[in-house]
Amino acid sequence: MKQTAGRDSLGEFAPMFAHLNDDVLFGEVWDQGAISAKTKCIVTIVALVEISQ
Repeated sequence: MKQTAGRDSLGEFAPMFAHLNDDVLFGEVWDQGAISAKTKCIVTIVALVEISQ
């Protein structure tokens, strides 16, 4: 999966944030095969629910 949302939205304004979002978070961390994509999605949803409470 190639993520470009950060670069497309914030590339000129915050290039380091765009790099960390697109290349590090989604490029390196999310694509690791240690846990399944389904588990990563569930963990992400649970974390977002916890933050919103």
